[in-house]
Amino acid sequence: MMKTRFCSVFLTLLLLGTSASWASEGQNHWGYKGETGPEHWAKLSHAFANCALGKNQSPIDITDTIEAEMPPLAFFYKTAARDIVNTGHSIQLDFPKNAGIVVDNQTFELKQVHFHSPSENTIDGRHFPMEAHFVHADERGNLAVVALLFEIGGTNPVLGKLWRFIPTHRGEAFGIADKLPPSRLLPKDKDYYRFNGSLTTPPCTEGVYWFVLKQPVTASREQIERFSRVMRHPNNRPIQPTNARPLLR
Repeated sequence: MMKTRFCSVFLTLLLLGTSASWASEGQNHWGYKGETGPEHWAKLSHAFANCALGKNQSPIDITDTIEAEMPPLAFFYKTAARDIVNTGHSIQLDFPKNAGIVVDNQTFELKQVHFHSPSENTIDGRHFPMEAHFVHADERGNLAVVALLFEIGGTNPVLGKLWRFIPTHRGEAFGIADKLPPSRLLPKDKDYYRFNGSLTTPPCTEGVYWFVLKQPVTASREQIERFSRVMRHPNNRPIQPTNARPLLR
């Protein structure tokens, strides 16, 4: 039996690898429905003003893309997930060091992976049943998110192992004994769409590099429904205006 561990709020709720959004949340609770839902985030705190005023917000509908020569994402995922955490807003996998990506000769270390259902980003107006965000940060605190889309199909073997220990209560965390490197979640084809965006949760900080993988992976309907039952409601932010941003493919 895996040993249950309850971390401090500060350490457990690092959904985006930074303390800023969760330090703010401690004083200004936010959520996905009702009076604390996305349409009200900017009103909950001055620190969340960007959720309404920002011009490069995420998620977006990926359409009208521009063809460009882009370097491949160089993944060096040499480690395995350490903990699985229920943050109250998502299910999150935490990682030790020695995992990350290199893009534009810039190294970003993998901090965590979390999930949204339905997907936050859409492609040509199409929502996917689930989306995973691989959240990375460089040594200066710049963030890069690799988004992985799921479609309903065959059972996903990695999710099959993870969901056996899915924490059902906010703040609950389990250690993961199985060696599950994040690379096992990724598709073979790692072509991507690229754009500049923001955090999809308060404080909606902009300047985040987004890489949305073109090729979805499959998960069974039951696996996606299992995640949805734990969350108890959709945990996706609505689509934001693209404005003048170029969307590269």
